Amino acid sequence: MPETHHASRPTADGTTPAPRRDATARPRTGGDPAPYDALLLLSFGGPEGPEDVVPFLENVTRGRGIPRERLREVGQHYFLFDGVSPINAQNRELLAALRTAFDEAGVDLPVHWGNRNWAPYLTDTLREMTRDGHRRVAVLATSAYASYSGCRQYRENLAEALNTLAAEGLRPPRVDKLRHYFDHPGFVEPMVDGVVAALAELPAEARAGAHLAFTTHSIPTAAADTSGTPAQHTSGGAGGAYVAQHLQVARLVVEAVRERTGTAYPWQLVYQSRSGAPHIPWLEPDICDHLEELHGQGVPGVVMAPIGFVSDHMEVKYDLDTEARAKAAELGLPVARSATVGADPRFAGAVLDLLLERAEAERAAAQDATEPAAGAVRRCALGELGPSHDVCPVGCCPARTPRPAAAGADWDGPTP
Repeated sequence: MPETHHASRPTADGTTPAPRRDATARPRTGGDPAPYDALLLLSFGGPEGPEDVVPFLENVTRGRGIPRERLREVGQHYFLFDGVSPINAQNRELLAALRTAFDEAGVDLPVHWGNRNWAPYLTDTLREMTRDGHRRVAVLATSAYASYSGCRQYRENLAEALNTLAAEGLRPPRVDKLRHYFDHPGFVEPMVDGVVAALAELPAEARAGAHLAFTTHSIPTAAADTSGTPAQHTSGGAGGAYVAQHLQVARLVVEAVRERTGTAYPWQLVYQSRSGAPHIPWLEPDICDHLEELHGQGVPGVVMAPIGFVSDHMEVKYDLDTEARAKAAELGLPVARSATVGADPRFAGAVLDLLLERAEAERAAAQDATEPAAGAVRRCALGELGPSHDVCPVGCCPARTPRPAAAGADWDGPTP
């Protein structure tokens, strides 16, 4: 079992928690989006009624040969919520927040939305964008961290959509996926507010001795070890870029909470939403097991902080708000759950900043070599890992079965 971390003590990897380092500059509030003529919000998707649940799960598990009867069993947690995942409604809120942020900044750029697994489908959205004449599209995936399922699989879906449009005789646009934003201040700062607010929800007698449980989606340890660029890959379940990036965010939040409250709360990164064959090792500990352990240690209260998720979708609503809360109630352990970033205006501003940052980098790269250098592109990032790469290199978050993946150094599919 991993040791519990403390905000003012060395962590399990032998380093001290990173301070909240101010970024090189605050996020941009306006600028030139060229060469981009549109932004695509790319998300996972979710059912919006009982009749959608099994077809949605068929989309998610396509190619695995899982019987419909089994999918109906798997989908029971959706039926507890009348078959409605909150993710689509939350994406509509984020879409509106992005359009507001762009308008307020004077950035005239349309924002579209497409999903991997449910309507509006990615291919349909890209087809509409192609027919509307868009030639260069920036893509914001609703996943902040490096991993196969959180990055490369989105790129594979983009490649599949672009190849489909090309097969239809269309000339699809070039798509560029925006970099990972786990350490952008517009993503981190709303989570700090969420943890402080959740601490206030705990009973007064539990607050001072509370622990923070930072949660994210568990993934197979083999996939975690190969997450990120080849230079970031690890072995033996160390977790690669996926774990390192989550630990960075946890440290940033813990230090900011200490500055706000005066208390260095003990914390640990834990996992949730495991699926798949039980004999395959996945990242641990599970949040419910962690709650049991903390209760056994006499911890008076716990804040569950879902830093691995952009919005309060089904993994948060069911795995934390239903299952984990039920486990805490069974133990008699007070818990509170902090909010995800969702459609917070600061996150919408972060997306605008990421878009303008990438646009500046693309313009600089396109300059004639004889012209004076434009200088380094300003990039907002907190902590010690620094801003992520713009273009995924060869070998980044590899799939078990190689498939074409757009918006990376290894993409050679249809271009404008």
